Amino acid sequence: DVQLVESGGGSVQTGGSLTLSCAVSGLTGSSASLAWFRQAPGREREGVAVMERDGVTSYVNPLQGRFTISKDNVINTPYLQMNSLKPEDTAMYYCAAVEGYYSLVNRRLSRDAYHYWGQGTQVTVS
Repeated sequence: DVQLVESGGGSVQTGGSLTLSCAVSGLTGSSASLAWFRQAPGREREGVAVMERDGVTSYVNPLQGRFTISKDNVINTPYLQMNSLKPEDTAMYYCAAVEGYYSLVNRRLSRDAYHYWGQGTQVTVS
């Protein structure tokens, strides 16, 4: 079974930084596309960033420059480095994955493209 477990969330002041991690088991990180989504109260879950199997990254436009997705294939862990955090970044952050042989063309940050999800880690910016 594929399991994703997020960690690294917490409370931080405006302008601060956090790094989220996602422990992936049952799916090799180097052969999967890995993404981060977030969901604020009362809002739809939205894509934040994705790293495809070949290492190509994509970001939702407003966050590019502040957020960086990366992954360590040795320990099968994707990360989301978040800098200059703002109160509007407050949300539950989710790690998502899909086997690398599935095409993400035109849907890289679409919820429907991902087969596996973690339980989320809360980020609160005040």
